[in-house]
Amino acid sequence: MSQVEKRSPDWREWRRLRAAALHEEGWTGQEIAAALGVSEGAVSQWLKRLREGGQEALRANPPPGPTPRLTAAQRAQLPALLAWGAEAYGFLGDVWTTKRIAAVIGQEFGVRYHPDHVGRLLRAMGWSAQQPVPRATQRDEAAITAWSEVKKKGGAGGADAGLGG
Repeated sequence: MSQVEKRSPDWREWRRLRAAALHEEGWTGQEIAAALGVSEGAVSQWLKRLREGGQEALRANPPPGPTPRLTAAQRAQLPALLAWGAEAYGFLGDVWTTKRIAAVIGQEFGVRYHPDHVGRLLRAMGWSAQQPVPRATQRDEAAITAWSEVKKKGGAGGADAGLGG
């Protein structure tokens, strides 16, 4: 596999490399420009880059993007921090949401992340955020359990009570 095939396809890069090959075959800048449908100035700039840096200077160099706010070491620490559980950080209920994880990242590393970006971080680590189940604040678990037992047994007060059937 050649170097060009290993890289992502970039038609602009191909065009610059084709211009270099045509130049090596003896084509003039004007002929290259006409053949590739570009200006003579563009060909001139490409040939200058070729002279100064070789064919590597004609390769695509996409910008790397912003540097990550969390270092690789900090990202590696994150699963261990989350393993302590949400309640260890003062949250009610042991459920991790992206907002909660963003707060922990801010508290532990002093870095602010939007909850949507926390989701991207989690997916990159192979994790997913948990979605809390909405529950009433005045929920009485004991009463709910008792009611469930009554319904299972078909006792009095069940949903079917009083219906002749």
